[in-house]
Amino acid sequence: MILKWSMGVAAFLALFVSLVSYRFAFLGLETAFEVMVEHALERRTMLLMHVSAAPVALAVGAFQFMPKIRRSNKTLHRWLGRIYGLAILVGGIGAMGISLNAIGGTWAQIGFSGLGISWFVTTGSAIYFAMNKRFDEHRIWMLRSYALTFAAVTLRLQLVGFEIAGMPYEQSSVWLSYTCWIPNLIVAEILIRMRPKIAN
Repeated sequence: MILKWSMGVAAFLALFVSLVSYRFAFLGLETAFEVMVEHALERRTMLLMHVSAAPVALAVGAFQFMPKIRRSNKTLHRWLGRIYGLAILVGGIGAMGISLNAIGGTWAQIGFSGLGISWFVTTGSAIYFAMNKRFDEHRIWMLRSYALTFAAVTLRLQLVGFEIAGMPYEQSSVWLSYTCWIPNLIVAEILIRMRPKIAN
């Protein structure tokens, strides 16, 4: 019961963040991502790739874990999976482009680059196992992949905390580059070990 409630909250947050992320369509990149204005001015294409595609992966992934979609409409599940993978390819390339120049210096750049590489590896593994019809392993790697996709949510939640504490983004970025995704992976691994068939 607690797990289902938690997953429901996570899905709501994922959809909310994915919708809010498109505020740049109305406000412009510089205004919508004020703390990343340097990227908006100097690495506009990479930032646009990331903020356009990553929210799609975040929203689509939330639906992919719904048993009714997987069981009752496998065609829809496959197509949503393809959209998810494509969104990560585009969003991930953009993420890597801006992570190499992340605000916060070398340690932040290493942290966000680690997230981008892990995003590619976990998603690529999930796709590989799906294509080879090894679906149990596919589900496990999809859970890991989405744990990293969900970093978009955990980063924003943590950022609020840092802002309340009065820490500027230049400083909090160093912490966020690790805390927004490593704990997510730990939780995913715990779920995998507690319930090997969690995705069934």
